Amino acid sequence: WLFVGHCCVVTDTGLYYDRYLREVIDVLETDKHFRKKLQTADIEEIKAGKLSKELNLVSHMVRSKLDELKRQEVARLRMLIKAKMDVHQGKDIKIDHHALLKQFDHLNHQNPHSFESEDLEMLIKTATSDLENYDRDRHEEFKQYEMLKEHERREYLKTLDDVRRKEEEMRFEEMKKKHRDHPKVHHPGSKDQLKEVWEETDGLDPEDFDPKTFFKLHDSNGDKFLDEQELEALFTKELEKIYDPNNEEDDMVEMEEERLRMREHVMNEVDINKDRLISLEEFLKASEKRDFTDPENWEVSNHVKQTPKSAG
Repeated sequence: WLFVGHCCVVTDTGLYYDRYLREVIDVLETDKHFRKKLQTADIEEIKAGKLSKELNLVSHMVRSKLDELKRQEVARLRMLIKAKMDVHQGKDIKIDHHALLKQFDHLNHQNPHSFESEDLEMLIKTATSDLENYDRDRHEEFKQYEMLKEHERREYLKTLDDVRRKEEEMRFEEMKKKHRDHPKVHHPGSKDQLKEVWEETDGLDPEDFDPKTFFKLHDSNGDKFLDEQELEALFTKELEKIYDPNNEEDDMVEMEEERLRMREHVMNEVDINKDRLISLEEFLKASEKRDFTDPENWEVSNHVKQTPKSAG
């Protein structure tokens, strides 16, 4: 759930209840009273759940639609639980749905029939928290992936005789060297990096580069913000310098981790109000800073220099 300034913006959150989240927002925005309250609320008030009490003032038709959405979501969660239990324990087991629903924090499981102010408060708080932790969880998954890959490589080496092991180690070092041998990577979000996108992706004259025009070109959904997906798309050109899916030494999982790292860096530098979106004003302010035109060198993370995808 991403609230920005005076409007509500929803991107593909990646959360397991993303569809429910989007549908609730869509229904709430059809109510004029609630939409007006949303437009005058600030981000911190929304995060704190202060909008939830306004649910009591929405129209009966809106409440009925929300009730139906919640019933559908509870039914979906129950199906997920049943499928999971069937896999692990067989089909003849009795399932305590009420107890198992407690693991889902984005709705009030004690009342599966109607959507109340508590449901809205839980949905806002849970989505906010989950989105804040989403990147951290992706980093942790990647770390586990790298550890497992290195473990498998070492286990494979143990199966080889001394001669073959030495050959494999030499091949491994050669692949690491090949992976490191790539054109210079521009600092993410710098003028040089964006100008390269302007020229090579957009097909425009680099001498005509204009930050405002660039922003509008890459605001693909026209909502006047660059969301995380739109921002990550800007780094494809840089990442292609380092990673090629046809090269044995390049790992596409590591490429996505580097994309995430680039996006986090730009967000930290540019997203002033920390709403996970970049407004035109924020973008233009960033373009006026000295490090926009004269940034530090960007170092590709060490993790992408260690274990090629084919090791093992």
